Amino acid sequence: MPRRLTLPDSASTATPGEDGRLYAPSSERNAAPILTLLKHHGPTEGCALELAAGTGQHAAHFAAALPGLIWQPTEIDATRRASIDAWAKTVEAPNLRPAIELDATAPGWAAQHAGQDLILLVNLLHLISTPEAQTLISEAAQALAPGGRLILYGPFLRDGEATSDGDASFHASLTAQDPEIGYKDDFDVIDWLHAAWLELVDVVEMPANNLALIAKRPG
Repeated sequence: MPRRLTLPDSASTATPGEDGRLYAPSSERNAAPILTLLKHHGPTEGCALELAAGTGQHAAHFAAALPGLIWQPTEIDATRRASIDAWAKTVEAPNLRPAIELDATAPGWAAQHAGQDLILLVNLLHLISTPEAQTLISEAAQALAPGGRLILYGPFLRDGEATSDGDASFHASLTAQDPEIGYKDDFDVIDWLHAAWLELVDVVEMPANNLALIAKRPG
C-alpha cells in the first residue's frame, strides 16, 4: 500500500478542489449514514483513529459532529494528508488533530497508537490484499482500548456473492488489475475479527450495497 489502480468509472475518485482540498463524491454521499452509525455504535468521548482517511471530508464532518472524540486522521499519501488538513480548516473542530502518516497495512503500528476508543476504516479493504487486510485488523485490535470499537465500512461479498451487477463488475475490474485485491467476503472478515480476539457487535446494511462491520475489544 498504496497501490495506484486505474479505477473503473463505477469507482469514486478524488478530484482537486480549492485550497489543496481533494473532493470525492462518495465521501459526501456516505458521510451522513456513517455519522448515524458512529452515533449509534461509537463512543461519545475518548480517542478516535481514522485509518486511510483519504480526502479528509469524513474527518472534518465527523470531528465537528462528535466533539467529545479526539479525532486523529491518518493517511499514507502526502497529498491526501494535505487535503485532510485543508478540510480541517473549513470546520470548527478543535478536537480534530492534524493528519499523520500511517500505513495501516504494515505490521507494528499498533504499539505507537494504543488506547483507541474508536478505530474507523472506510472503503479500503477491497483495495488491499487479504494478508494486508488481516494485518490491518490485527493491528487495529491491538490498538483498541478495552471496550473500544472497530468499524469497517465498504463493499463486501455476501457469502461469496456480489449483491449487484455493478458490484460484480467493480470486483472483477479490481481483480483483473491485481488478483490479490478485490471485495472481501463478509464471513471471512468476521473470521479475521474473531481471530484478532475481537467480538462482533453488529453487521449493518448501509446505502449503495455497502456494509458496516462493528467489533469491540473485550473490556
